[in-house]
Amino acid sequence: MATDASPKFQQRDLLPVPQPPDYHPVVAVSPAHDGLHFWQFMVAGSIAGTVEHMAMFPVDTIKTQMQALGTCPLRSASIRTALGGILKSEGVAGLYRGIGAMGLGAGPAHAVYFSVYESCKKKFSGGNPNNSAAHAISGVCATVASDAVFTPMDTVKQRLQLSESPYKGVLDCVKRVLKEEGFKAFYASYKTTVLMNAPYTAVHFATYEAAKLGLSGVSPDSASDESIIVHATAGAVAGALAALVTTPLDVVKTQLQCQGICGCDRFKSGSIGDVFRIIVKKDGYRGLMRGWMPRMLFHAPAAAICWSTYEAAKAFFQEHNTVNNSVTA
Repeated sequence: MATDASPKFQQRDLLPVPQPPDYHPVVAVSPAHDGLHFWQFMVAGSIAGTVEHMAMFPVDTIKTQMQALGTCPLRSASIRTALGGILKSEGVAGLYRGIGAMGLGAGPAHAVYFSVYESCKKKFSGGNPNNSAAHAISGVCATVASDAVFTPMDTVKQRLQLSESPYKGVLDCVKRVLKEEGFKAFYASYKTTVLMNAPYTAVHFATYEAAKLGLSGVSPDSASDESIIVHATAGAVAGALAALVTTPLDVVKTQLQCQGICGCDRFKSGSIGDVFRIIVKKDGYRGLMRGWMPRMLFHAPAAAICWSTYEAAKAFFQEHNTVNNSVTA
């Protein structure tokens, strides 16, 4: 029996479909949130964190020295006394001791911080920009993750910031701590840091998002022109309030990270309660608020710098993605 192989018996759905010469199939990768990809949140956060901490580092040095309790040279709660003592003994360079550790830790930690925050905010908010609870919970998740990255370098940074610090630099500090105290010394304050930063971040993000919406609503027609001012102002208010509320835990964190060096007290246990009791016994309840003023002076402008830089970086990436999408469309 002959087989008819004429074209009318061929299956047309198996034949190749001719395409125009300028046809280029594009595989779209949907952005994670706010028109940005996950890696773009990480880069924006890294830039924001690095700029923030580098700009405000001298204030952080003053705060650290004021909070160190024991026989360290600077025991006064006066900013003027602390600043004068640093300049007299070490000069301007003393205000920047440990900045290398900050540079190594701030970028990666803030990359984790903001990327986790944005991912959690998208998941928990349900698309509602007024969901303060979602912002607070997202902030707590972000701080738990970022503190795991930042705490070791923060420990090195604070030990270098102390007056008459025995360490020559970042590498020397890391080597000596590992040799003399072991790896766990880098995480001696981790629990305290998380307990401090969890409420700090909850207050900070909830206040920031609320303040941003409130400020944007004052003049919605010119919101785009005032975006940097809005982000900076909202960030400053959020940073100052959160810093004040969590100062006692920050004092405990400094004590744990600096224990045993420069004459600072060494604690038999890493218990937060024990450190609280020792501080109150030696310095009264006012000791728990050591450094509250430089802490607020640090966090208000630091948060303003951080949020305005972060939002500017996000805007850059959003414009970049829009241009790319229009080209490939």
